[in-house]
Amino acid sequence: MTNEFKGKTLVISGGTRGIGRAIVLEFAAAGANIAFTYNSNEELATSQAADLEKAYGIKARAYALNILEPETYKELFAKIDEDFARVDFFISNAIISGRAVAGGYTKFMRLKPRGINNIFTATVNAFVVGAQEAAKRMEAVGGGSIISLSSTGNLVYIENYAGHGTAKAAVEAMARYAATELGEKNIRVNVVSGGPIETDALRAFTNYEEVRDKTAELSPLGRMGQPQDLAGQDAYEMYDRLCSLTATRHDPCMIDIFLSLVDFMQGNEPKPWWHFTEQRKAFLADK
Repeated sequence: MTNEFKGKTLVISGGTRGIGRAIVLEFAAAGANIAFTYNSNEELATSQAADLEKAYGIKARAYALNILEPETYKELFAKIDEDFARVDFFISNAIISGRAVAGGYTKFMRLKPRGINNIFTATVNAFVVGAQEAAKRMEAVGGGSIISLSSTGNLVYIENYAGHGTAKAAVEAMARYAATELGEKNIRVNVVSGGPIETDALRAFTNYEEVRDKTAELSPLGRMGQPQDLAGQDAYEMYDRLCSLTATRHDPCMIDIFLSLVDFMQGNEPKPWWHFTEQRKAFLADK
């Protein structure tokens, strides 16, 4: 881990559990200051912020955010301005579940406008407003990185996932527009999709057991992915395990993909897999 993150600030929505929590820990370990949001459990969030400061010697603050009211991002960033001197990274991670997605998390013929609208608000609108506010701060410090979490559900059919899947497809399209317009300001915009990961949000699926079992059946690892799986892993060992478990010698470009995923989960700025091709070729040439 380099010192390039020391003194810089990550803003992430939904940083107390699951993938968001794993990302927070990796950035903190890299020396970045952390501003994360929580939905309702202030005691847990405040405790986690204190633990981060004690464990990593960084500055950490927790802020309440109702993701169904994305316009409040403006007030949130005003509070962040009071606590932090800069914003360098923004990750749109928070999602909704439970009663808020009723009529949105269901089969196509049972979809209702309210449920669909709530999902789009929490996914697309929240990304837009959060990214806009973050970009204003990033421009002031010479650039930055914006990321939205996505899902393979926008590419393949997942039962009851129509509302979420189409929202993820929409946020990916929005990210492409943002990337094109913000690139001249030295602000990168990317989307990361990690496949089925064992989180509280996934456990809330009505067919969670089916998704879990099917993922385990299809996965070379024989289980669901965990938020921390990619952090600190060796991409070359991951490739060897994949080839061994599947009894197939896969294209070495798979190493480039593993390198890009591991690099990001270690708190670095996201890069496309082909960015690592020459690194992989040079490494293998020395073997």
